[in-house]
Amino acid sequence: MSRHTLSVLVENRPAVLTRVAALFARRGFNIHSLAVGPTEHEETSRITVVVDVEANPLEQVTKQLNKLVNVLKVVELDPDSSVQRELLMVKVRADAVTRPQVVAVTELFRVSVVDVGADSLVVEAIGRPDKNEALLRALEPFGIREIVQSGVIGIGRGTRSMADRSRASA
Repeated sequence: MSRHTLSVLVENRPAVLTRVAALFARRGFNIHSLAVGPTEHEETSRITVVVDVEANPLEQVTKQLNKLVNVLKVVELDPDSSVQRELLMVKVRADAVTRPQVVAVTELFRVSVVDVGADSLVVEAIGRPDKNEALLRALEPFGIREIVQSGVIGIGRGTRSMADRSRASA
C-alpha cells in the first residue's frame, strides 16, 4: 500500500465530515491523518485526508467522494507539486543536565521551545511529516512524555486554486 493525500473541497455544512470519513470506513481504509478547516470562502471547508491505499481502490473512493452531495472538488496532492505540513508538539524530559542537549536538538531542527517546565520542555515543530519523524527520533533518547500532532494539510503549488477550479466547473 502507498500513502496518498487527498484535498477535498466541501460545502461548510453539518455532518459533511462524517459522511466523508464514513466513506473511507465503509471501504475498510484506515485514515492515517485527517484535518479540516475553513477556506477563503466562508461557505466552503477543506478536508485533507491521508490514507494508505493502492491506486485502483483510491480511484474508486475518489469517484464516490465526488458523488457526495456536499463535495465540490477532490484532488490528490502530489508531493512534488504541493506543499504539505503538519504541526507537532512534543513534551520531552529535560532536567538541568539534559536541557542544553535538548535545546541543541531544537536548534538543529529549527523548531521552537514553547514551554519550559522544571523537568520538561514542550517543543513545537511545523514541517513535512518526514522531518517531524526525524525530530522525534532525535528527541527519543531524552524521553518523550507526550506527543500531539495535527493532521497533514496541503496546498497545490502555482497560481491556480482548488476553489477557482471548482467554481469554473459549477
